[in-house]
Amino acid sequence: MAPLLLGLVAALTWKLYQLRRSPHDKPLRSVTLCLACAALSYPVAMPGGASGVDTVAGHGTAKLLQNLLLLATVYFLMCFYLYSSTDEEASRRRAWTEAVVAGVVAVAITVAALSVPRETFAGSFSTADMTIPQIAFFYAFAGLYLMYALGMAGRWTRLYARMSRRPHSTGLWMTAVGLGGMALACAIRAIIVAARWADADVPAPVMAGVAFSLVASILLFAAGITYSGARARITSLRLWLQHRRDHRRLAPLWTLLAEAYPENVLPPASSAALDRRRARGVHRRYHRRIVECRDGLVNISPYLLDEDDAVLSINSTELASRLRRASARIEQGVPAPRPAVPLAMALGSDRQSDVTQLIAVADALRDAS
Repeated sequence: MAPLLLGLVAALTWKLYQLRRSPHDKPLRSVTLCLACAALSYPVAMPGGASGVDTVAGHGTAKLLQNLLLLATVYFLMCFYLYSSTDEEASRRRAWTEAVVAGVVAVAITVAALSVPRETFAGSFSTADMTIPQIAFFYAFAGLYLMYALGMAGRWTRLYARMSRRPHSTGLWMTAVGLGGMALACAIRAIIVAARWADADVPAPVMAGVAFSLVASILLFAAGITYSGARARITSLRLWLQHRRDHRRLAPLWTLLAEAYPENVLPPASSAALDRRRARGVHRRYHRRIVECRDGLVNISPYLLDEDDAVLSINSTELASRLRRASARIEQGVPAPRPAVPLAMALGSDRQSDVTQLIAVADALRDAS
C-alpha cells in the first residue's frame, strides 16, 4: 500500500502544480480531483486509518467512505475525457448525466451498508460475509459501476493513444493498460461476489492475484498520466544542467573579455541574487554570456591576427595564448592595429557548434592558467 500511496501523492502533487498555473482548465481540474479522491481513499483503506475512522464514526464507516471516494475517483476520471471533447455543451450534459448515475450508485450502496448491523459490515472484501444480501449488493453494485467507468475511460484512452505520437502516446498506452487492468479486476471481483453469495469457496490464491493485479494496474495508471510531464521535466532538467555547466566553463573567456571591454557586459533582467534562484535565470545568464563572449572576441580581434592569418585556421590553444597577450596590450593602452573580424566561429551555422568553439577557447585559457 505504501508504494501505491506514494505514487498517487507524487502524481497528485504534479497535477496540483499544473492546476495552479491553469486554474480554469476543466480537464486538468477533473484529473486532479480524480487523483485527490484516489489518494484520500487509500489512507482510509489502511489498517490504521480504517480503525481510526471506525473508532470515531462506528464500524464499517471506513469501508463505506473508501468506496464512496472510489466512486468519485472514477467519476472525475470520466469527466476528464468528457471535458477534453471539443463540444462543450454535449460534454457538460454528459457529465451531469454521469453525475446522476454515480449519485444513484452512491446512495444505493450507502443504504445497503446502513441496513445491516455495523459489526456485520466491518472487515475487508476477503473476509466479508457475502451470503448476506446487503453485503453482496454493496460490493457487487459498487464493483460493477467501477468496471463500467474504468472500461469507458480505458476505451477513450486507447482512442487518444492511437491518434497521438510519442512520447504522449506512450503515456496514454500505459494509462489505457492500467485502466483495462482495473476494469478487469473489478469484473473478476463481481464474479467472486456472485460465487460467495451462492456460498461457494473461492481459493485464496485467486483473491490474492486479483488484489495484486488491482494494485499494479493503479500504479501503471498513475505512471501513465504523469509520463509525458515527467519526461518533459527530465529533458528540461538536463538542458538546465548543461547550460549551468557551460556557463561555468565559459567563465575564463568571459572574465578576460569583460575586463578588456566592460561595456559589453549586458545588465541582468533582474537582481543577480533573484536571477540565480530562478530556473529560467540559468538559461538567461547562459545566453547572455555567449553574446558577451562573441562581442568581446570581435572587439579584441584586431590585436590577435597578423596580416596573413586565416581566421578559422587558428586553433583553440593558439587563440587562448594570443588572447592573453592581447589583453595585456589593451591594458597598456595600445590602439587597435586593424579592423575587427569574427573569431572562434564554427564552419557550420548551428548555434551549438559556435558554443562548442567558445568553450574550447575557454578551456584552453583555464588549462594555461
